[in-house]
Amino acid sequence: MSLHDIPEPFIDDDLVLFERDGTPPLPATARIGQVTHDGATIRFASIGAGRPVILLHGGLGHGGNWSHQVPALAAAGYHAVLIDSRGHGRSTRDNRPYSYELMGKDALAVMDALSIASASFVGWSDGACTALILGATYPERVDGVLYFACNMDPGGALAFVPTPTVDRCFSRHKQDYAALSATPDDFDAFVEAVGLMQRTQPNYTPAQLAAITVPVTVLHSEGDEFITPEHARYLADTIPGATLTIMAGVTHFAPLQRPALFNAAMLEALARFAG
Repeated sequence: MSLHDIPEPFIDDDLVLFERDGTPPLPATARIGQVTHDGATIRFASIGAGRPVILLHGGLGHGGNWSHQVPALAAAGYHAVLIDSRGHGRSTRDNRPYSYELMGKDALAVMDALSIASASFVGWSDGACTALILGATYPERVDGVLYFACNMDPGGALAFVPTPTVDRCFSRHKQDYAALSATPDDFDAFVEAVGLMQRTQPNYTPAQLAAITVPVTVLHSEGDEFITPEHARYLADTIPGATLTIMAGVTHFAPLQRPALFNAAMLEALARFAG
């Protein structure tokens, strides 16, 4: 069965449900923890047992945005770890600028707290950059990277064009920030600080990409609002051994829009990393 034929028991293409309701709660069995690292308190949730998978969310979101993926991972026998990136969700931050490298080191601190020597990473947007940079700099801790919907240099980004779907996602992020953050009134400053990172980082050269040794699957949506398809192909062509999977009918928000479609691609990549 191809990825285009995956049945969809849940569809939210326009993110109407996401804006209204957010994502489902994590299972009652989720173990919630936090680690203090480098000027921040990093919040995480740990669900299940088996081979560890670290899920890194996109900019302005939080770890709970992955809750549609948790049942599929648990059913497949994985140990899912959802991290709120520093300054996002219930995690705090200090006054230093955001950087993917710093957020990657936060993820390593969570792994250390959970006694995880190495893990597969599923990264979405900013989380994808963080995961791939970890794979480049700490390959011994990274079994593989599913790289979804981000750019490794500024040339891979599309000019921003607001859409109703993007606006609904932004609205949900604003609501969640007010509900979860230790600084609920600082959303505008938060958006600007994250945006500065996104506009200026990362800036990997072809040589840096070609030096990556961990297994990588580049996952891209045909309707992505932020990243060019040419950039996804460039990453797959430049990173040694990387594969490219294109999903039709979804956008930058595929894990929320059509979870079954995204989850099939995710589990396929994770099986490859375990092989």
